[in-house]
Amino acid sequence: MFSHLVVAASLDTGDMLFYALCFILLMWLLKVVAWKPVNKMMQDRADKISNDIDSAEQSREEAAQLAQQRQKALANSRQEATSIVDSAKKQGQQQRDGILAQAQTDAQSLKENAQKDIEQERQDALSSVRNDVADLSIEIASKIIQKELSADDQKALIDSYIEGLGKQHES
Repeated sequence: MFSHLVVAASLDTGDMLFYALCFILLMWLLKVVAWKPVNKMMQDRADKISNDIDSAEQSREEAAQLAQQRQKALANSRQEATSIVDSAKKQGQQQRDGILAQAQTDAQSLKENAQKDIEQERQDALSSVRNDVADLSIEIASKIIQKELSADDQKALIDSYIEGLGKQHES
């Protein structure tokens, strides 16, 4: 039985060497034909993933910068809008004040002119009344006295009469 084992062992050793040599040859062929392309493919994929991660990080940073710029632009726009509104309010207030001042000046001027006109009309009315009274007085006096007074005498008489009426009217 031991001999059978020796013969089987010698056959197995030859076969084993053949199998080992075939295995080594197969491994070398795999290395040349399959391992290098697979390694290259894996390295290319790793590089692509790395580049994609870098690109995504760069895009995220750019997006953050753009968002920050938009926030600054929005803040500046709000500030500018507030400034414009404040300026418009100030200009409106100044125009309002100017218009009111001009209206008050115009109203005061109209009031003064109206008072002057009223005083002038009063003086004209008094003068007209004096003349009418003088003429009536002359006619009445002429009829009563049946003689003519001089115009200067009549005027003096009328003026004194009117002054007396004016003093009575004022009191």
